[in-house]
Amino acid sequence: MEIDPRRLRFLVAVARSGGILAAAEQLGVSPSAVSQQVARLERDTGQALIRRTVRGTDLTPAGATLAEAGEEVERTLNLAAVRLDAAGASLSGTVRVGAFESFLRTILVPALPRWRLQHPDLDVIVAEAERDVLMRRLRTGHLDVAVIETDTDETARLPAGVVEHHLLDDPWRVVAPVGALESADLEGLRGSSVPWLGVADSEASARAIARVRRGLGLGGVVKHAYFGLQTALALVAAGEGVALAPALALQGLTPPGVVVLEIEGLGVRRIVARHHESRGPTPGPAVTVTSLVSQEAAAHGGADPLG
Repeated sequence: MEIDPRRLRFLVAVARSGGILAAAEQLGVSPSAVSQQVARLERDTGQALIRRTVRGTDLTPAGATLAEAGEEVERTLNLAAVRLDAAGASLSGTVRVGAFESFLRTILVPALPRWRLQHPDLDVIVAEAERDVLMRRLRTGHLDVAVIETDTDETARLPAGVVEHHLLDDPWRVVAPVGALESADLEGLRGSSVPWLGVADSEASARAIARVRRGLGLGGVVKHAYFGLQTALALVAAGEGVALAPALALQGLTPPGVVVLEIEGLGVRRIVARHHESRGPTPGPAVTVTSLVSQEAAAHGGADPLG
């Protein structure tokens, strides 16, 4: 079996967007071009990779495996490009990096003392904020790099002049009261009488919960409302409901009375870094810091509170 890696980006786009038409729009090509490339991948592998449903296009198990490989190729190439761009740049100056709480806590802030020793002329200033605020500050120039989170099937157009680097795929986990689910799978979630907790619309977990609930055919309203993960965990520990949380964010936070479940089919939280395109003959400080952030994220790629 010989797979052309150039075709993988078409399957990855279908996986992320949920359909041929959306993938074509995302890639800036015709729908027939996407269909042709996926069909060639199916011929190369000898397996069906996608299936059409009333809700759009789903990947078969073989398609999901191949799309995951495509995302890994994409991440590796992005990281290589960032490192190459940064190779000739001076690690000096002040760079303002904005990110969300769990990325700051587990990846970025622990790296700051080491960066300070290794690069004494580089001053990295961090700021915590929600995604909309981070992107607004990047757009207005108050941030040089913004690290944001998106859900598995979420697509967004990048602002003009902004480039994106894929850092990490962080798997979603179910957090539930101990003994609340009869089985640790999607059927257990579907049949549970424990309500889902509500979360602020701006959070990636809100989009993930809505996606999972749609897939399970669950209607009705959610119970309570939270913004911070620790509040969600306190509600779960009190037996008030179940929620989704990313594996990275759960490190060191799971309280008594809460069980963290790895359930197939929940998808991932995609973590990306965005900055403005460098102008001039040499990469700017934002590129060099993005390289450092990419290396730290790659080192944490296998982190999991279940391990």
